[in-house]
Amino acid sequence: MLLQKNNFIAWGILMYAVIFRAKFRKQDSKYSATAMRMRELAIEKYGCIDFISSNENGYEITISYWERLEQIKSWKNDNEHMSAQQNGKSHWYESYRVQITEIIKEYDSNT
Repeated sequence: MLLQKNNFIAWGILMYAVIFRAKFRKQDSKYSATAMRMRELAIEKYGCIDFISSNENGYEITISYWERLEQIKSWKNDNEHMSAQQNGKSHWYESYRVQITEIIKEYDSNT
């Protein structure tokens, strides 16, 4: 079993990805600070392995990687995260979708 956090390799362990896709209504400095804080919270408090995000042409996609579903549930139900979710619904996002997937295989250009 091998796990290397951030730029990770996962052999012999089950992993999950949370895929968040959204269409922006508006982006402001509070959004940017909140997004950075949510990434920090996921990694430092809930054990997220990696958290990547990209914004382009009014859309965002964020993918976070996790070892256990329980970590994802705990992060989703965190009070600070729930407040950010509410702000997203009421201020920042026109629409969004969340998908939780199980990673069944991984390889990269070095394999």
